[in-house]
Amino acid sequence: MISVRERFQRRGRRRRLGAVAKDAFGWERLRPGQQEAMEHLLAGRDVLVVMPTGSGKSAVYQIPALLLDGPTVVVSPLIALQRDQVAGLAEAGAAGAVAVNSAQSSGTSDASFEQIKAGTAEFVFLSPEQLAKPEVIDRLRAARPSLIAIDEAHCVSAWGHDFRPDYLRLGQAIERLGHPPVVALTATAAPLVRDDILSSLGLQDAGVVVRGFDRPNIDLQVRRFVDKEDKRRALIADAASREGLGLVYVATRRATEEYAAALRDAGKRAEAYHAGMKAADRHRVHELFREGGLDVVVATSAFGMGIDKQDVRHVLHSDPPESLDSYYQEIGRAGRDQEPATAVLFYRPEDLGIRRFFAGGRADEELLLRVATLVGEHGGTVPARELRDLLGIGSSKLTGVVNLLERVGAVTVTDRGDLRAVTAGPSPQEASAEAVGLDETRRRVDESRIDMMRAYAETTGCRRRMLLEYFGEPHERACGNCDTCRSGAAEEKLPDEKAGDGPFPLHAGVRHTEWGEGVVMSREPDRVTVLFEEVGYKTLSLEAVERDDLLVLVG
Repeated sequence: MISVRERFQRRGRRRRLGAVAKDAFGWERLRPGQQEAMEHLLAGRDVLVVMPTGSGKSAVYQIPALLLDGPTVVVSPLIALQRDQVAGLAEAGAAGAVAVNSAQSSGTSDASFEQIKAGTAEFVFLSPEQLAKPEVIDRLRAARPSLIAIDEAHCVSAWGHDFRPDYLRLGQAIERLGHPPVVALTATAAPLVRDDILSSLGLQDAGVVVRGFDRPNIDLQVRRFVDKEDKRRALIADAASREGLGLVYVATRRATEEYAAALRDAGKRAEAYHAGMKAADRHRVHELFREGGLDVVVATSAFGMGIDKQDVRHVLHSDPPESLDSYYQEIGRAGRDQEPATAVLFYRPEDLGIRRFFAGGRADEELLLRVATLVGEHGGTVPARELRDLLGIGSSKLTGVVNLLERVGAVTVTDRGDLRAVTAGPSPQEASAEAVGLDETRRRVDESRIDMMRAYAETTGCRRRMLLEYFGEPHERACGNCDTCRSGAAEEKLPDEKAGDGPFPLHAGVRHTEWGEGVVMSREPDRVTVLFEEVGYKTLSLEAVERDDLLVLVG
């Protein structure tokens, strides 16, 4: 029961939020989910916001920031994205925004901190790597931040599709900054990833706002092929024939160059984009794309995070991504102006082989044991550089090992990135065994995501329904705007019951005889898909479930 006082407090927060939205940004009303998340922050509560690309996630921290005393710290993974966000706030005429990153001189960073200290900058954008530096934490803490926003928060989750080790230590940084209200923002986070984000960031009793995954203006299609060359020719012809701005996603850097060249030969203004390009070349492609100087960008998954371009008309994939999480985020860059757009996956079952190859790597148990033993026997802080030299391994290899040992409570990482054994933590043998088990769980979940990508590509049911239910959003009807709906096949796959009916309702907790506890994510007349904590997504035949008594409801 909400008290009268709380009711008046809520009304007051809503009025203030609405006034700032209109006066500072010119927005007449807030979108679904935005206001709820903002109210949590004004009330001093942490919040996780899961909203699709183009739904206005940035506003969730921008508007409360102007109502709270003290600067807002925004953690953003890409320097290009930081620049866009700073420029966007400047164009909106909002309070000052500055960035602190490795691409600028120490003098420029010092000037940014001076603006924060003087109170002339409300927003400071930086990468998680910057928050690993003690001197950065000290200068930010002295400014008494009122709000912390974690953009692309799925990067913090080891179960996420774009995991970044530097995000792991953001929970420590939040505490060192006094843990003001925190908002974690992402466009794609299935239930398992949401739980991991909350745990990794140390967000207790956080509000969770999940809204608006359905993008009904995007037409979903899959075109199947047997021959690789036939598929390549078909994609080039398709991309060359379309009007408007397009993105073509490919699996390899080499493919970006080959497809871009073919599309230029076909008369399109096309450019390649991948992480191996020089920073200046990547920036040039970004600017051409943003300013309307291109028809097509052919890219690996390195392109697109945080891109705010409203008029992308089509997103084509030459290969399936490693998960529906990635696929949804990438196709979500189309049709952000709410006008009709198209997403087409050009698919051969064999294309999933490269994804399984990358998902199949296993942790090195011997190396885990050596690192845990060396750190434990040292009795103090072990410089990471000395450890790399002693073991003869690179920084990325050591980072992967340390992340696992940190997650099982065997080591901690200091402000300077060095290692220390945890007092009363597991023995090196126990730690390495637990770390291998954790990595094995990660591998199984990754492989299950690939299985779900295959299921999407090969389903004869409504593609939109399958995509939405993967993220936990019920959709008990055919969408009418995908290839299977147009063919009539989707109607035959719809369940007769409503979401709450049947032996295993949507979102019900269940326990499997072998795989443990999970949550029902989608149902069809003859099967049910469950997300299990230990093995990821599994699709089970209802006939087998009932015959062998494989599932029971829990909770």
